[in-house]
Amino acid sequence: MAMIVGRSSRTSLIGNGYYYLRKKLGFLGVISHETSSPKYSSSTTPLFHPKPNGLWRFKATLAQTQLADHNKDVVDDQGLDFPGGRVTFTSDLTFISESTDKRVPCFRVLDDNGEPITHNYVQQVTKDLAINMYSNMVKLETMDTMFYEAQRQGRISFYLTTTGEEATNIASAAALSPDDVILPQYRESGVLMWRGFTLQEFANQCFGNIADYGKGRQMPIHYGSNKHNFITISSPIATQLPQAVGVAYSLKMDKKDACVVTFFGDGASSEGDCHASLNFAAVMEAPVVFICRNNGWAISTPIEEQFRSDGIVVRGQAYGIRSIRVDGNDALAVYTAVQKAREMAITEQRPMLVEVLSYRVGHHSTSDDSTKYRAVDEIETWKMGRNPLSIFRRWIERNGWWSDRDESELRSSLKKQVIEAIQVAEKTEKPSVAELFKDVYDHSPINLKEQEKLLRETMRRHPQDYPSDVRI
Repeated sequence: MAMIVGRSSRTSLIGNGYYYLRKKLGFLGVISHETSSPKYSSSTTPLFHPKPNGLWRFKATLAQTQLADHNKDVVDDQGLDFPGGRVTFTSDLTFISESTDKRVPCFRVLDDNGEPITHNYVQQVTKDLAINMYSNMVKLETMDTMFYEAQRQGRISFYLTTTGEEATNIASAAALSPDDVILPQYRESGVLMWRGFTLQEFANQCFGNIADYGKGRQMPIHYGSNKHNFITISSPIATQLPQAVGVAYSLKMDKKDACVVTFFGDGASSEGDCHASLNFAAVMEAPVVFICRNNGWAISTPIEEQFRSDGIVVRGQAYGIRSIRVDGNDALAVYTAVQKAREMAITEQRPMLVEVLSYRVGHHSTSDDSTKYRAVDEIETWKMGRNPLSIFRRWIERNGWWSDRDESELRSSLKKQVIEAIQVAEKTEKPSVAELFKDVYDHSPINLKEQEKLLRETMRRHPQDYPSDVRI
């Protein structure tokens, strides 16, 4: 219902308007029908009720406080006490602009030459932490390069790199606690690497051998680890986001000193699951940190063709979530922002949104040729001019923590380690066909047994169509 009241007629209409609004708001549980004045009742129904089994749901503290603090007339010269907070009136017919004059600024600590713009945050990163971060960034880059080449040689079926986004991976992981639960998309192998997942474990998964925790059932790069609180990657886009909110709410109910961190790309932000998850997290006040890797491209779709808003960061305010935009090529900025976001998510029990601006230097995957839809010069500009490894290396070198000798020794050692991991994984036995039919039912149903029997018979009749190293 819409009701327009002019100032000159306000007095004559206030009586009828007040009683109508009191009736409506009384139904909503904001005003008691038993009071004779338009005040908030002390017996106002709480926004979250006790559960029948005795468990309390957490109160929406912000909205509850707004309602409780306002003890004024429902209709006055200034506005209306409406569920969720006070709404002021205006006589100006003004629409909210679709965008602001200036874009949301991007937080950074180091410039493109690795020179600190501010010294307020660099002290947070010690020498040991900085070297560990840089070493893992180089390790991730080396693994990506060599696994990508292995796919091109036909040794694995698929691969996807994090080239250009190494700082986003490693710096965000460094800012978290091992107890924090990670729900990744598919370009977060560096987060798992930081937590201790070995090169051999990565290789075992990509080659799908018997040492793979998924028993060869997943396609390459779909990593997962219970030990490292890293939920297994799945291909469908954005499905991890609502799951992350649910996991975060469970941590809240258990009063855990931890949060959930979930990653997604700018392409995933166009999925309905993303919008539902942001709203879900805000309403439930779940301690979850959403990290969006805005790398400019959703496979071949540029961000200009995905949305008209100023990136992802502005969506936070729309859903009632605190948010920040960060330079994804600046490891110190990512570390600082994610560390602070985690702190607020846990101490204030609220969701946080971090938009990381980076650039996907590599192809989307080995199934993609990005030169078909973007200029090679554009790729090279980001690869050479804004390389996150180069920026961070200049900073640690300027501090006297790194040298050319250190660089040479690290890269030589990592190359040998990756080669060895690939060779071992390649020679390791593949899971048997029987593994395809396990781990779902306690006792396999008849139809599943029939499928298994049929598959074995087909493999025996047409051995040339199946891998020779898979036991029947």
